[in-house]
Amino acid sequence: MRLALGALLLISLNGAAAEAPLRFVVPDSWAMPMVQFERGRPTQGILYDVMLSLATQVGVPAQFHVLPRGRVQSAMEHGEVDVRCYAAQSWLPNQSGDYIWSIPLWTQPDLLVSRPAPQTSVVPASLPRQSIGTVLGYSYPTLEPLFDANQLLRDDARNQEQVLEKLHAGRNRYAVSNQWSLDWFNQRLMPEHQLLSVAVLQEQSVGCYVRNDPKVPVQRILRTLVRMKMSGEIDDIIRLYIGGKP
Repeated sequence: MRLALGALLLISLNGAAAEAPLRFVVPDSWAMPMVQFERGRPTQGILYDVMLSLATQVGVPAQFHVLPRGRVQSAMEHGEVDVRCYAAQSWLPNQSGDYIWSIPLWTQPDLLVSRPAPQTSVVPASLPRQSIGTVLGYSYPTLEPLFDANQLLRDDARNQEQVLEKLHAGRNRYAVSNQWSLDWFNQRLMPEHQLLSVAVLQEQSVGCYVRNDPKVPVQRILRTLVRMKMSGEIDDIIRLYIGGKP
């Protein structure tokens, strides 16, 4: 009898361990089409859908931790969260801790964007001194030397959508945006009023990374991300929000 109870307890504990949620970190600076927040919690968006599908296919519940951007890496290092998506190793040159990176899942260009204007392209280094719309806490390697030299000035907003709203309202002549956010924002505008990309500042591949912890199903997570990418599921999710070719 005692052996039977012990076996049942072991099965119960194993089941509980298998059901431990996969904890995703979500920077509060994200905006649609990446993530939509309602009452401070993510409810939809490209990255939300990818993370939710990932957890479902791994076979565990998804848990989302919304944090200020400056707290994200600290939360990973202290084991408060398990997975961070939409990140590049070049963004984290001094990353401490033991992590395993996924394959590249997305390629996102940083674009210099303007309101409709006659010019078709712009050389940032040739711009006269002025404010450029940027996201608070984001790094823009191509523009950093110009910011450091005080040739261009940052005009920070809390998230990418606010940056584009300020540009559309005429607060700035130029702003920086990723392609997804620009496409999403332009969907609400008539063609003649849509914001335009006038320069590609940089382009890099981004993916997810996972804490290398025995309590985290690291290899299942990484294999699942490979399947989601190779099957076209991730690209289908992107098309759901911004249409066209990802």
